[in-house]
Amino acid sequence: MKDIKIKSGNTVQVTTDAETYTGILMPQIHEKTIIIKLNSGYNLGIEKNSIKEVKVLEKHEKEQKQPKKDKISQKEGLKTISILHMGGTISSAVDYKTGGVIAKFSPEEMLNLLPEIKDIANIKSRFVRQMMSDDMRFAHYNIIAKEIEKEIKQGTDGIIITQGTDTMHYTSAALAFILEDLPIPVILVGSQRSSDRGSSDAAMNLICACKFIATTDFADIAICMHKNMEDKKCYILPATKTRKMHTSRRDAFRPIDTQPWAEVDYDTGQVYFINKDHKKRDDRKLKLRLIKENLKIGLLKVHTNMYSKEIEAYKGFNGLVIEGTGLGHAPITKSDEYTKENAKIFNTIKKLIKKGTIIVMAPQTLYGRLQMNVYSPGRKIQEIGVLGNGSDMTPETTFIKLAWLLSNYKKEQVKELIIKDLRGEISTKVSGDEFLV
Repeated sequence: MKDIKIKSGNTVQVTTDAETYTGILMPQIHEKTIIIKLNSGYNLGIEKNSIKEVKVLEKHEKEQKQPKKDKISQKEGLKTISILHMGGTISSAVDYKTGGVIAKFSPEEMLNLLPEIKDIANIKSRFVRQMMSDDMRFAHYNIIAKEIEKEIKQGTDGIIITQGTDTMHYTSAALAFILEDLPIPVILVGSQRSSDRGSSDAAMNLICACKFIATTDFADIAICMHKNMEDKKCYILPATKTRKMHTSRRDAFRPIDTQPWAEVDYDTGQVYFINKDHKKRDDRKLKLRLIKENLKIGLLKVHTNMYSKEIEAYKGFNGLVIEGTGLGHAPITKSDEYTKENAKIFNTIKKLIKKGTIIVMAPQTLYGRLQMNVYSPGRKIQEIGVLGNGSDMTPETTFIKLAWLLSNYKKEQVKELIIKDLRGEISTKVSGDEFLV
């Protein structure tokens, strides 16, 4: 079957030589393939040459009625929570033009989908941006911080930031450094599955975040996402020690070299603190220490068969984070006739540092602490000025912290502070029990 004239958006049954599939027909992108969105939410490509028949089961209505937007009422005795939306999957629906998802639901529409939130707290909700998290830049962290400051000045009791999950751990780290003396909780919430899917985790993550804010004295930055694949509990995760560890699982976010702050029982609303050493609400006055938006910070992963030109690409950058192997190593040693390039890599790193680029090592293993004095490559690379020995920061947090330090301190201070724990980003002790929690 070469030509398929059925309009996208219709629910179809596709019969091939081997099997029959049912789903929503997506717009045609490839000449030889059609794409349908299955009930699971995933897209499936089917070669046209294998198709015997395409039958329309249900026509897609172009004009869909918009849900009624109820006025958001306020109740006495409840805390006020401000929800600031940055877009992403948590506020997304199927986009029939691209076959993917787009940020679509307005704040009022989201609250209509989750009416139980209104019984937990008084909700203020508005869009700050409508974007996917991959598109975010340093400027957006500053925008979020300024919007948080506005809400605090208006007397809110807690703030939820909704955004895409792909870079949420960058945002949480950035806010942890930017927001100094934060007097109330700021919780980042995302969703691995869009809100119009039956398997969406958006509702539970958002509701658990509201319950946590409404019932605890916590006053710090954190991430709220599923504890596991079941719809029973959410983790409250530390802002600078959390990482997205899976592309699609609902429990993708895991703490690195530490424990979660707490877990929230979705059914009962009970909060169980795992780590009670958190900052508590008080009358601290928030100070913003923003990130310079024009900084150039690189993030480079060490790998086998590297070339010095990969390092040269960061010429003129303010900072560079190298995800080193093992205890903090890079291919800088000429050990035989095949490793001449390694000597060039070493010299290129040395030249960058001399030109003013601050270079910091981070563990690409994620777990564990850098020990760059153990083997000669680590000692050698430290001698030319690569920083980071003793750090167990994730590469993403190292990247954000370096940008923030360069925005607020002189270079000599940056070199001292990069391996000093400022926001819980460096563990004072790693017991090993935290591995793959």
